[in-house]
Amino acid sequence: MECAFLSKRCFVVGMGPGKESQMTKEAVSVIEQVDYVVGYPVYVELLKKAFPEKEYGSTPMRKEKERCQLALSEAAKGKDVAVICSGDAGIYGMAGLVLELQKDYPEVEVEIVPGITAAVSGAAVLGAPLMHDFAVISMSDLLTPWEKIEKRLRFASEADFVICLYNPCSKKRADYLKKACDIMLESKTDDTVCGYVRQIGREGQEAEILTLKELREARVDMFTTVFIGNSQTEIRNGKMVTKRGYRL
Repeated sequence: MECAFLSKRCFVVGMGPGKESQMTKEAVSVIEQVDYVVGYPVYVELLKKAFPEKEYGSTPMRKEKERCQLALSEAAKGKDVAVICSGDAGIYGMAGLVLELQKDYPEVEVEIVPGITAAVSGAAVLGAPLMHDFAVISMSDLLTPWEKIEKRLRFASEADFVICLYNPCSKKRADYLKKACDIMLESKTDDTVCGYVRQIGREGQEAEILTLKELREARVDMFTTVFIGNSQTEIRNGKMVTKRGYRL
Protein backbone atom coordinates (compact mmCIF):
# COMPACT_ATOMS: atom_id res chain seq x y z
CA MET A 1 0.00 0.00 0.00
CA GLU A 2 1.35 3.42 -0.95
CA CYS A 3 1.01 6.28 1.53
CA ALA A 4 1.34 9.93 0.54
CA PHE A 5 3.70 11.53 3.06
CA LEU A 6 4.01 15.21 3.89
CA SER A 7 6.57 16.80 6.18
CA LYS A 8 5.48 17.49 9.73
CA ARG A 9 3.10 14.56 10.01
CA CYS A 10 2.41 12.44 13.07
CA PHE A 11 0.73 9.05 12.69
CA VAL A 12 -0.84 7.37 15.72
CA VAL A 13 -0.62 3.67 14.89
CA GLY A 14 -2.47 0.74 16.44
CA MET A 15 -0.08 -2.20 16.11
CA GLY A 16 -2.49 -4.90 17.28
CA PRO A 17 -1.27 -7.59 19.68
CA GLY A 18 2.36 -7.11 18.68
CA LYS A 19 3.18 -9.53 15.86
CA GLU A 20 3.72 -8.06 12.40
CA SER A 21 1.29 -10.62 10.95
CA GLN A 22 -1.51 -9.10 13.05
CA MET A 23 -0.82 -5.51 12.01
CA THR A 24 -2.90 -4.01 9.24
CA LYS A 25 -1.25 -3.39 5.86
CA GLU A 26 -1.72 0.33 6.44
CA ALA A 27 0.05 0.16 9.82
CA VAL A 28 2.99 -1.76 8.34
CA SER A 29 3.23 0.69 5.43
CA VAL A 30 3.31 3.67 7.78
CA ILE A 31 5.98 2.14 10.03
CA GLU A 32 8.10 1.26 7.00
CA GLN A 33 8.12 4.84 5.78
CA VAL A 34 8.31 7.03 8.90
CA ASP A 35 11.61 8.43 10.18
CA TYR A 36 10.98 8.08 13.90
CA VAL A 37 8.90 5.76 16.10
CA VAL A 38 7.78 6.61 19.63
CA GLY A 39 6.09 4.27 22.12
CA TYR A 40 5.92 2.56 25.49
CA PRO A 41 9.17 0.53 25.97
CA VAL A 42 7.45 -2.90 25.86
CA TYR A 43 5.83 -2.13 22.50
CA VAL A 44 8.97 -0.51 21.11
CA GLU A 45 10.89 -3.72 21.83
CA LEU A 46 8.21 -5.78 20.08
CA LEU A 47 8.35 -3.56 17.00
CA LYS A 48 12.15 -3.53 16.85
CA LYS A 49 12.08 -7.23 15.96
CA ALA A 50 10.30 -6.43 12.69
CA PHE A 51 11.78 -2.96 12.04
CA PRO A 52 15.28 -2.92 13.61
CA GLU A 53 16.53 -0.15 11.32
CA LYS A 54 14.17 2.52 12.65
CA GLU A 55 15.05 5.31 15.07
CA TYR A 56 13.08 4.87 18.30
CA GLY A 57 12.12 6.93 21.31
CA SER A 58 10.16 5.88 24.40
CA THR A 59 8.84 7.02 27.77
CA PRO A 60 7.77 4.83 30.71
CA MET A 61 4.27 4.27 32.09
CA ARG A 62 2.59 7.45 33.42
CA LYS A 63 4.69 9.51 30.99
CA GLU A 64 2.14 9.36 28.17
CA LYS A 65 1.91 13.12 27.82
CA GLU A 66 5.68 13.41 27.45
CA ARG A 67 5.60 10.57 24.90
CA CYS A 68 3.08 12.37 22.72
CA GLN A 69 4.92 15.67 23.09
CA LEU A 70 8.14 13.97 21.99
CA ALA A 71 6.44 12.64 18.87
CA LEU A 72 4.80 15.97 18.01
CA SER A 73 8.01 17.93 18.59
CA GLU A 74 9.96 15.60 16.29
CA ALA A 75 7.23 15.93 13.66
CA ALA A 76 7.43 19.73 14.01
CA LYS A 77 11.10 19.47 13.01
CA GLY A 78 10.02 18.03 9.67
CA LYS A 79 10.13 14.30 10.40
CA ASP A 80 7.45 11.72 9.67
CA VAL A 81 6.74 10.23 13.09
CA ALA A 82 4.69 7.26 14.33
CA VAL A 83 3.35 6.98 17.86
CA ILE A 84 2.67 3.28 18.40
CA CYS A 85 0.07 1.71 20.68
CA SER A 86 -0.82 -1.91 21.28
CA GLY A 87 -4.23 -2.88 19.97
CA ASP A 88 -6.09 0.10 18.51
CA ALA A 89 -4.75 3.64 18.91
CA GLY A 90 -8.22 4.99 19.64
CA ILE A 91 -9.19 2.41 22.32
CA TYR A 92 -7.25 3.19 25.51
CA GLY A 93 -4.42 4.29 23.20
CA MET A 94 -2.63 7.55 22.42
CA ALA A 95 -4.93 8.91 19.70
CA GLY A 96 -6.99 11.14 21.98
CA LEU A 97 -4.00 12.57 23.83
CA VAL A 98 -2.10 13.35 20.62
CA LEU A 99 -5.15 15.16 19.24
CA GLU A 100 -5.53 17.10 22.49
CA LEU A 101 -1.87 18.19 22.42
CA GLN A 102 -1.93 19.03 18.70
CA LYS A 103 -3.07 22.57 19.59
CA ASP A 104 0.51 23.30 20.73
CA TYR A 105 1.89 22.08 17.38
CA PRO A 106 -0.52 23.59 14.81
CA GLU A 107 1.92 22.93 11.96
CA VAL A 108 1.79 19.16 12.54
CA GLU A 109 -0.81 17.03 10.78
CA VAL A 110 -2.13 14.04 12.75
CA GLU A 111 -3.51 10.85 11.22
CA ILE A 112 -4.94 7.90 13.16
CA VAL A 113 -4.18 4.37 11.91
CA PRO A 114 -6.48 1.70 13.43
CA GLY A 115 -5.39 -1.68 14.75
CA ILE A 116 -6.83 -4.91 16.17
CA THR A 117 -7.80 -4.28 19.80
CA ALA A 118 -7.47 -6.91 22.55
CA ALA A 119 -11.23 -7.43 22.79
CA VAL A 120 -11.24 -8.65 19.18
CA SER A 121 -8.00 -10.65 19.16
CA GLY A 122 -8.71 -12.21 22.55
CA ALA A 123 -12.26 -13.13 21.55
CA ALA A 124 -10.90 -14.97 18.51
CA VAL A 125 -8.69 -17.11 20.76
CA LEU A 126 -11.60 -18.07 23.02
CA GLY A 127 -14.18 -18.60 20.27
CA ALA A 128 -17.03 -16.16 19.75
CA PRO A 129 -17.85 -14.46 23.07
CA LEU A 130 -18.73 -11.07 21.53
CA MET A 131 -21.51 -12.19 19.20
CA HIS A 132 -24.03 -9.94 20.95
CA ASP A 133 -23.98 -6.57 22.73
CA PHE A 134 -20.92 -6.09 24.92
CA ALA A 135 -19.17 -3.51 27.08
CA VAL A 136 -15.44 -2.88 27.35
CA ILE A 137 -14.28 -1.60 30.73
CA SER A 138 -10.75 -0.77 31.88
CA MET A 139 -9.98 -1.76 35.47
CA SER A 140 -7.12 0.73 35.77
CA ASP A 141 -7.89 3.47 38.27
CA LEU A 142 -4.91 5.65 37.37
CA LEU A 143 -7.16 8.03 35.41
CA THR A 144 -10.65 6.82 36.41
CA PRO A 145 -11.85 6.66 40.04
CA TRP A 146 -12.67 3.17 41.30
CA GLU A 147 -16.18 4.35 42.24
CA LYS A 148 -16.92 5.08 38.58
CA ILE A 149 -15.43 1.74 37.45
CA GLU A 150 -17.57 -0.04 40.04
CA LYS A 151 -20.72 1.70 38.80
CA ARG A 152 -19.97 0.76 35.19
CA LEU A 153 -19.35 -2.86 36.14
CA ARG A 154 -22.60 -3.05 38.10
CA PHE A 155 -24.78 -1.43 35.43
CA ALA A 156 -23.24 -3.42 32.54
CA SER A 157 -23.73 -6.62 34.50
CA GLU A 158 -27.35 -5.81 35.39
CA ALA A 159 -28.03 -5.06 31.71
CA ASP A 160 -26.72 -8.55 30.81
CA PHE A 161 -23.94 -7.30 28.56
CA VAL A 162 -21.00 -9.52 27.76
CA ILE A 163 -18.20 -7.67 29.55
CA CYS A 164 -14.61 -7.40 28.40
CA LEU A 165 -12.10 -6.21 31.02
CA TYR A 166 -8.82 -4.51 30.16
CA ASN A 167 -6.03 -4.06 32.74
CA PRO A 168 -7.74 -6.41 35.22
CA CYS A 169 -4.91 -6.59 37.73
CA SER A 170 -1.52 -5.20 38.74
CA LYS A 171 0.81 -5.42 41.74
CA LYS A 172 -0.93 -2.43 43.32
CA ARG A 173 -4.41 -3.67 42.33
CA ALA A 174 -4.01 -7.36 43.14
CA ASP A 175 -7.60 -7.80 44.34
CA TYR A 176 -9.42 -5.73 41.70
CA LEU A 177 -10.56 -8.67 39.58
CA LYS A 178 -11.95 -10.36 42.70
CA LYS A 179 -13.81 -7.13 43.53
CA ALA A 180 -15.18 -6.95 39.97
CA CYS A 181 -16.38 -10.56 40.12
CA ASP A 182 -18.14 -9.90 43.43
CA ILE A 183 -19.96 -6.94 41.87
CA MET A 184 -21.01 -8.99 38.84
CA LEU A 185 -22.10 -11.92 41.01
CA GLU A 186 -24.81 -9.64 42.37
CA SER A 187 -26.65 -10.01 39.04
CA LYS A 188 -24.93 -12.91 37.25
CA THR A 189 -24.94 -16.57 38.27
CA ASP A 190 -21.73 -18.12 39.59
CA ASP A 191 -21.63 -20.56 36.63
CA THR A 192 -21.64 -17.73 34.04
CA VAL A 193 -19.18 -18.71 31.31
CA CYS A 194 -16.02 -16.58 31.35
CA GLY A 195 -12.59 -16.67 29.78
CA TYR A 196 -9.27 -14.89 29.73
CA VAL A 197 -6.30 -14.63 27.40
CA ARG A 198 -2.83 -13.54 28.44
CA GLN A 199 -0.17 -12.20 26.06
CA ILE A 200 -2.56 -12.29 23.11
CA GLY A 201 -0.76 -13.10 19.87
CA ARG A 202 2.64 -13.09 21.54
CA GLU A 203 5.11 -15.66 22.80
CA GLY A 204 3.73 -17.36 25.90
CA GLN A 205 0.05 -16.85 25.04
CA GLU A 206 -2.26 -18.51 27.58
CA ALA A 207 -6.05 -18.90 27.50
CA GLU A 208 -8.63 -20.50 29.77
CA ILE A 209 -12.41 -20.84 29.85
CA LEU A 210 -13.92 -21.01 33.34
CA THR A 211 -16.91 -19.96 35.44
CA LEU A 212 -17.41 -16.56 37.04
CA LYS A 213 -16.92 -18.18 40.44
CA GLU A 214 -13.61 -19.66 39.29
CA LEU A 215 -12.57 -16.39 37.63
CA ARG A 216 -12.80 -14.71 41.03
CA GLU A 217 -9.71 -16.70 42.11
CA ALA A 218 -7.83 -16.59 38.78
CA ARG A 219 -4.35 -15.11 38.57
CA VAL A 220 -4.16 -12.49 35.86
CA ASP A 221 -2.02 -9.44 35.09
CA MET A 222 -1.93 -6.23 33.05
CA PHE A 223 -1.31 -8.23 29.86
CA THR A 224 -4.49 -10.27 30.33
CA THR A 225 -7.89 -9.56 28.77
CA VAL A 226 -10.90 -11.00 30.59
CA PHE A 227 -14.28 -11.93 29.09
CA ILE A 228 -17.44 -12.38 31.19
CA GLY A 229 -20.34 -13.90 29.28
CA ASN A 230 -23.99 -12.92 29.39
CA SER A 231 -26.89 -15.19 30.35
CA GLN A 232 -26.83 -16.79 26.87
CA THR A 233 -23.09 -17.52 26.71
CA GLU A 234 -22.15 -21.20 26.73
CA ILE A 235 -19.32 -23.60 25.93
CA ARG A 236 -19.50 -25.35 22.54
CA ASN A 237 -16.76 -27.78 21.52
CA GLY A 238 -14.38 -26.19 23.98
CA LYS A 239 -15.09 -22.66 22.74
CA MET A 240 -16.81 -19.74 24.46
CA VAL A 241 -19.88 -18.81 22.40
CA THR A 242 -22.47 -16.09 22.99
CA LYS A 243 -25.70 -16.81 21.16
CA ARG A 244 -26.79 -14.21 18.63
CA GLY A 245 -30.40 -15.41 18.59
CA TYR A 246 -30.49 -17.36 15.34
CA ARG A 247 -33.14 -20.08 15.15
CA LEU A 248 -31.33 -23.33 14.49
